[in-house]
Amino acid sequence: MIHFVGAGSGAPDLITVRGQKLLSEADVIIYAGSLVNPELLEVKKEGCKVYNSALMTLEEVLSVMEQAEADGLTTVRLHTGDPCLYGAIREQMDVLDQKNIAYDYCPGVSSFCGAASALNLEYTLPDVSQSVIITRMAGRTPVPEKEEIASLASHQATMVVFLSTGMLEKLSERLIEGGYTADTPAAIVYKATWEDEQAFVCTVGTLAETARKHNITKTALMIIGDVVTHSHYNRSELYNPAFTTEFREASK
Repeated sequence: MIHFVGAGSGAPDLITVRGQKLLSEADVIIYAGSLVNPELLEVKKEGCKVYNSALMTLEEVLSVMEQAEADGLTTVRLHTGDPCLYGAIREQMDVLDQKNIAYDYCPGVSSFCGAASALNLEYTLPDVSQSVIITRMAGRTPVPEKEEIASLASHQATMVVFLSTGMLEKLSERLIEGGYTADTPAAIVYKATWEDEQAFVCTVGTLAETARKHNITKTALMIIGDVVTHSHYNRSELYNPAFTTEFREASK
């Protein structure tokens, strides 16, 4: 069996209970070494073989999985955050399907959740934003034309931008072209939930300047929108005493 496991956003105690149990039982672990906290591997059992996928191609990763399966071993493929976001898991699963190799998927805490915790932030504030757009800039890996940053920015929803720390000047330009103003609140969160986490509130127009000032060149998320400063919003109706719910009547 192959277990795809989300390692969480960085802190070793933010992996799920299920994920840690699978790690402790694995005969083979293939982990995303450039992004996964190595402290997570401390629970591995004696004799477990560990591979760093940062040094491997897809074909090499699949070869290790196939060999482990042929040997009757259990493999954990440990991805950063939650593998459903920029985890490149579908291409692995498709090959395993072709070869009739069984697998399952244990979710994890995504770094966009970790970034919110770094700022004590709620992404969905009443009358401010009720949608979160998770995206990235086009770089060496393109994005579909219909998902270009300026087009998404036109919605004025909360936006979380992955994998774009080295393109912040261009990001600001595209956000402004799409409809955000230069003084729209923004934030940069570096290595959310890791011991060396850093979080900085800025504006759309000062994203690149803020990153340069703090020497942030990679491993960061950018958050865009008025929820960053939460300076104005209406309280939730769910806990409003004048609002009737399934579980309680409104107060007179």
